[in-house]
Amino acid sequence: MGGGTQTNGGGPSSGKLSRWRSGCSFTKDDFFPEESFKSTANYVKALRQTPVRLVDRVLTRSNVQTELDVKARSANEMKKTLSWWDLMWFGMGAVIGSGIFVLTGQEANQDAGPAVVLSYVISGLSALLSVFCYTEFAVEIPVAGGSFAYLRVELGDFVAFIAAGNILFEYVIGGAAVSRSWTSYFATLCNHNPKDFRIHANGLAHGYDQLDPIAVGVIIIICIIAVLSIKGSSRLNYIASVVHLFVIVFIIICGFIKADTKNYSSFSPYGPHGIFKASAVLFFAYVGFDAVSTMAEETKNPARDIPVGLVGSMVITTFLYCVLAVVLCLMQPYQKIDVNAPFSMAFVAVGWSWAQYVVAAGALKGMTSVLLVGAVGQARYLTHIARTHMMPPWFAKVDERTGTPINATVVMLAATAAIAFFTDLGILSELLSISTLFIFMLVAIALLVRRYYVSGETSTENRNKLILFLLLILGSSIATAIYWGVSEKGWIAYCITVPILIISTLGIWFFVPQARTPKHWGVPLVPWLPSLSIAINIFLLGSLKKESFMRFAVWTAFLLLYYFLFGLHASYDTAMASQATKIADATYKKIEAGEDSTATTTPTGY
Repeated sequence: MGGGTQTNGGGPSSGKLSRWRSGCSFTKDDFFPEESFKSTANYVKALRQTPVRLVDRVLTRSNVQTELDVKARSANEMKKTLSWWDLMWFGMGAVIGSGIFVLTGQEANQDAGPAVVLSYVISGLSALLSVFCYTEFAVEIPVAGGSFAYLRVELGDFVAFIAAGNILFEYVIGGAAVSRSWTSYFATLCNHNPKDFRIHANGLAHGYDQLDPIAVGVIIIICIIAVLSIKGSSRLNYIASVVHLFVIVFIIICGFIKADTKNYSSFSPYGPHGIFKASAVLFFAYVGFDAVSTMAEETKNPARDIPVGLVGSMVITTFLYCVLAVVLCLMQPYQKIDVNAPFSMAFVAVGWSWAQYVVAAGALKGMTSVLLVGAVGQARYLTHIARTHMMPPWFAKVDERTGTPINATVVMLAATAAIAFFTDLGILSELLSISTLFIFMLVAIALLVRRYYVSGETSTENRNKLILFLLLILGSSIATAIYWGVSEKGWIAYCITVPILIISTLGIWFFVPQARTPKHWGVPLVPWLPSLSIAINIFLLGSLKKESFMRFAVWTAFLLLYYFLFGLHASYDTAMASQATKIADATYKKIEAGEDSTATTTPTGY
């Protein structure tokens, strides 16, 4: 490929030039090296074969060994430097900051009131169930692909690509939202109004006319840190998280000192629907643990470190979220909570203006950690997708010196910066959570498939029973969510849908034998916990605004267009080439062992 061939030369400068060229190539072969893109005739032929290729990709499932083998396509391996301690702090750094400092004020003010604490309990329970599912997969399949790799193994390429494309979109939107909130808290730290440091552009549409150059600058700094070293990122995250925890303790203690129980007189002004609507939006606060699962490839002992790091950080985080939500609503009436910098402005409202600077500094530390861990996670997602050639393999390259995916990191953060520069937090918040909830639901389904179905071993009868029960679980969960959305006070439908959900789960438990037992760590109470995770995630999806589904549909349509024109054919060619190589390897080994005396030439591909 362009620039990557000159690996030897006249000295250190030649080596540096070679590394730079190999990482910064922009030739066609760097992006589309597959046979389908070698010529116009090949591409036209590939497009004509789209239906056949699509069926192949939909029905073909990957396997664990394949996901481990594709790491070689990154040229260099990521460095195994992370322990459970690093993952614990990465988990807290990824989560604490995004929800509590960006969206808590907005949801308490507009949707839930003081009952926002219940919203955090509900979304935290859903996140914890998803953590269990992710943990089993991350231990069994320790690669950088996260949910993309898990879904590819259990549900196939097509489902995995749509899911991964949406989670990348959510990472970009989430990073943009956090970086704009970073600017708001920085303004309060400098004794300014939260909106003072943005530039108003009269010629742009409302919601896109408040330009935020500070957010872009923060993202650039995060990008530089993320590409230099994963261990360096871990150390910085650790320091920032420790400082952040001290500030959180300060907020809790001082907040309770200035608490007024009268502010809790109207605990749930918007009713149950407001609580669940806020839960759906606040679920964005927990998306960080998904980024931590992508670091499995860089973990020293995945079987031990991942369960401790992921589950431990989620339990601590959920507890802190709930306490902070209580403190905020005790300090100030929910109607007066500032939606841009709620905690800083709450201390101003109770007469402790000096405390806003401590809070703002802590919020900045927390949001910096969120941005850093998000940058690390989203780049590793893209890297693993590119290894399968569903995205151009240029994104899969890992730098030899730093051991990090520089190309993927820079491109993802460039997209984040572009959106953060223009788009208002209110618009961004409408896009949050829907992709995450959708993918967490798919991961729970994939876990049930993994436990109860093994190709070639599970009987047709048991496979059909599993499919039937899964469809009933999905159908009853969707019906419950729809009924909740259209009926404010009805309850009759729940008497039908909830028992169907319970009976379907019971059916899997009694009538479908488990086909696989986890080797190292497994989710407890299967199938009950994954089934509950599916139901809660779908229920929260039903609490989102219709605009979220419209944007979700538009983005998914764009993903499908790209997949049918490029990703499908690139991944199909790569899979066929890999299969041919394996056949050639097997033939060659037989010849070496003297099992094929008639072979006189080296097989094709050697």
